[in-house]
Amino acid sequence: MSVTDTQTTTQSASPLPASAVIAVVGTGAMGAGIAQVAAAAGHVVKLLDNRPGAAGKAIEGLRAQFGKLVDKGRMSADAAQAAGERLVAVERLAELADAALVVEAIVENLEAKQTLYRDLEDIVGADCIFGTNTSSISVTSIGAALKRPERLAGLHFFNPAPLMKLVEVVSGLATERAVADTLHATAAAWGKTPVHARSTPGFIVNRVARPYYAEALRILNEGGGDCATLDAIMRDAGGFRMGPFELMDMIGHDVNFAVTRSVWNAFYNDPRFTPSLIQQELLEAGFLGRKNGRGFYDYREGATRPEAQVAVAQNAPAEIVLHGHSAAVHAIADRLFERNIAHTWGEASDGRIAEVGGAVVFVTDGRTATQRAAETCIDNVVLIDLAQDYATATRIAVGASINCWAPALGAAIGLLQAAGFSVCRLGDTPGLAVMRTVAMLANEAADAVHQGVCDAAAADAAMRLGVNYPRGPLEWADRVGLPTISTVLSNLARFYGEDRYRVSPLIQQRVFAGKKIHD
Repeated sequence: MSVTDTQTTTQSASPLPASAVIAVVGTGAMGAGIAQVAAAAGHVVKLLDNRPGAAGKAIEGLRAQFGKLVDKGRMSADAAQAAGERLVAVERLAELADAALVVEAIVENLEAKQTLYRDLEDIVGADCIFGTNTSSISVTSIGAALKRPERLAGLHFFNPAPLMKLVEVVSGLATERAVADTLHATAAAWGKTPVHARSTPGFIVNRVARPYYAEALRILNEGGGDCATLDAIMRDAGGFRMGPFELMDMIGHDVNFAVTRSVWNAFYNDPRFTPSLIQQELLEAGFLGRKNGRGFYDYREGATRPEAQVAVAQNAPAEIVLHGHSAAVHAIADRLFERNIAHTWGEASDGRIAEVGGAVVFVTDGRTATQRAAETCIDNVVLIDLAQDYATATRIAVGASINCWAPALGAAIGLLQAAGFSVCRLGDTPGLAVMRTVAMLANEAADAVHQGVCDAAAADAAMRLGVNYPRGPLEWADRVGLPTISTVLSNLARFYGEDRYRVSPLIQQRVFAGKKIHD
């Protein structure tokens, strides 16, 4: 059996019919977005908010939004008018008595959510489903206060709900499978891509995404690279839509740090989720990111955005010898050929991909260049980072051993520039940037699968659709090779001496068996 099948995502359940009334409690950005999705799918949607007039104001905004969709040709005028008319503002919980599903999008507070659903239990019918949109609170804990916790499940949309395809359907310990399956089918009928998850800290996305921020923050803290350079590497080599620092600035450090701290606390201070002192300093300074003008970057009027640090132009080496059969070396060879840069092939079998000007070039394996130089007795070791696709990447990161001669490093940089890469030199950082981040993302996703939080397909879909990763982390690990991912993590663990980089049992077992995650 594939690990993709370890948690069956049953599709035998039917979605709630369009005639079913949907209630949304809380009409902020998330609540209003969920109401828009449900109304567009044909449901009467009742909106309730404890702020006077908030529900009516939200409906005005949603009807205006439907009008914009008509203007853009994404909705017919008749459909927009009908959807708008299906939105109903109510003022009392008692008016939700006919709801088939109540979705709450209120404040992230356990007691508030428990009180809401406990009050609703005496109002709605026995078949009414409770779907909490919580992003961080245990679904099991919310349900513990209810007479019938089996009717409660997480229905976690991502902001903005009308645009983001992912919905995490989260089962608490008491959740009936039929309830989760109905929500899964309903979300799919609403045009979303639902995934099943078990109620554990961070569910899928907020748990698996932690290393994307954490590894960048660690590199920054160690002086391995600056924010602008690391962001550019993650975008242009890693293929991520946004770099980690600009993404944290957009999310807001109050929110991002709180999620990290929440997951860390919930996992009893597991070092894998340790918050960053750098981010804590930003919070203490009141630098929250875009929302108030300063974060890692300065967004105030007149401020200049720093640029990535790029290596100065070097001449193409007179002699280039390529080695091996890795994706990196074949892509470099093709890029050199396209630019009429002469090169020859050698037969070294120690993992090197190139020799130029006295430098020996390897793809990082999680060791520092200096460690690799010491262990191979080669002074002039230069490492290159992972790229999502070496054939199309526009940028690559490099690191060099402390004893590397400047001319040898210049020749290695010249090789990569001749192949069409913009080259960013990082400090001699273990695993460089993309490789260590992808390895840690894959490791966390693998642990989630190993612990039964979700299956492999759900983990990959969640990260692609919930946070727009270029590939699912487990698919990416399969492409890179699980032995490589395991080696990178093991070398990071040895270098730092920290449990943070322990290899997931799932990855270890797959390596022993000679299988991929998705086999």
